[in-house]
Amino acid sequence: MSYLTAEKKQEIFTKFGESETNTGSTEGQIALFTHRISHLTGHLKTNRKDYSTQRALLRLVGKRRRLLDYLKDRDIGKYRTLIKELNIRK
Repeated sequence: MSYLTAEKKQEIFTKFGESETNTGSTEGQIALFTHRISHLTGHLKTNRKDYSTQRALLRLVGKRRRLLDYLKDRDIGKYRTLIKELNIRK
């Protein structure tokens, strides 16, 4: 079974994006990346030598970092609330 079902994805974009159809919103994408990062982190705890997953995780973290920097430049208030809601430390 997949960890990221269509319903879960829709739920993430409904909560963090403006609507469930607005999948391009910065906040929604950051929330989706955070969900994927937490899943990959759990996978890597049990499969320490899975280097392709490790590389994918690092790429995701970089993508999320760039989006967070973009959001911080555009709207610092949304950035702060998103960091707090997603429990991302920085």
